[in-house]
Amino acid sequence: MKKYLRNAMFAVLPLAMGLPLAAQSSEGITRQQADEIINELRQIRQLLQKQGQPQPQPEPTPTRAKLSLQGFEMLGDKNAPLTVVEFTDYQCPFCQRFHMTAYPELKKNYIDTGKVRFYSRDLPLDFHANAMRAAQAARCANEQGQYWKLREIMSSNPDKLDMANLVTFATDLKMDASKFRSCVESEKYKTAVQTDSMEAMKIGASGTPTFVVGKSTADGVDGEVMIGAMPFPMFDEKLKSLQK
Repeated sequence: MKKYLRNAMFAVLPLAMGLPLAAQSSEGITRQQADEIINELRQIRQLLQKQGQPQPQPEPTPTRAKLSLQGFEMLGDKNAPLTVVEFTDYQCPFCQRFHMTAYPELKKNYIDTGKVRFYSRDLPLDFHANAMRAAQAARCANEQGQYWKLREIMSSNPDKLDMANLVTFATDLKMDASKFRSCVESEKYKTAVQTDSMEAMKIGASGTPTFVVGKSTADGVDGEVMIGAMPFPMFDEKLKSLQK
């Protein structure tokens, strides 16, 4: 976890300083997004200081990963030749940015057309108080067939992930709210979420969202690790190169 925090801080620092990154769109970022980025950086720094860590330095991370995806939630055609896996934190402003910008285009042009199958995995960060609860809530929603709908709502509302709002979301989706709440409060899926997080760290995830983009295999994906809320053109370029 200490290594993860160092990598995460290094990943956010250029954005907070306003330095150009390929993951940034040509239109730049809004004041609100800049404030959220700076807040993320501040919280990571505070955690590092509490742990007595030295100033973070960049460390090499894996650029490719093979993942088994059996049993995980998938959107799209199971026989699609390409696979995109997202490790997400529902409270992360960068994850929200991806879902509000690149994801709709990715879904329209690749997932809905049968070219890509999309998998969702969890990577809740410790300094996001509601992230672990939200990750478990998505799995509880899956028991009532509402995984993707709740996931979409939570991804769009990272500041509304307390229990009261989650129950409201479940009610709006016509779920059994009492059963849903009981499932979340029981933390029955906590170990499963933690297992996702451990696998994310093993493949070099140094921030959220982290993606694995590559060719589909019999049980998962063999692809490139891509970190950050990248704009759709970057996904488009990568996926087109894999189709050649």
